[in-house]
Amino acid sequence: MKYLLTIYGNEAIWDSFSRRDIAALIKDTDAHNAKLMASGEMLSAYGVAEQSRATQVTVAEGETVVTDGPYIEAKEYIGSFYVVDVDSEERAIEIAAEMPSAKYRQIEVRPILHEAPGNCETP
Repeated sequence: MKYLLTIYGNEAIWDSFSRRDIAALIKDTDAHNAKLMASGEMLSAYGVAEQSRATQVTVAEGETVVTDGPYIEAKEYIGSFYVVDVDSEERAIEIAAEMPSAKYRQIEVRPILHEAPGNCETP
């Protein structure tokens, strides 16, 4: 079953890190990612570029509407995300707890729709 693991960033947390702390976190994260890739559990992992910028797309009356945003007052933003393929939600939670970033911020774990129990499989 596939899960989306979303890591939220927070500028106050990042600003509190020394360069050495950031280097250590990156090294630990790279080692954790390598372990998950070797086990076949990690399908992908990406950081989100330009955390302060997003674009929203909707279709209204047949016309595509593109706007900047969202403009919400939030201290946190999506910093990166992983897609893992594991045997259970418990394993997805275990992986999230093992992530070095879990010491500093929340990691959200969500089943991917077509993989979730009770949902149809993709053809």
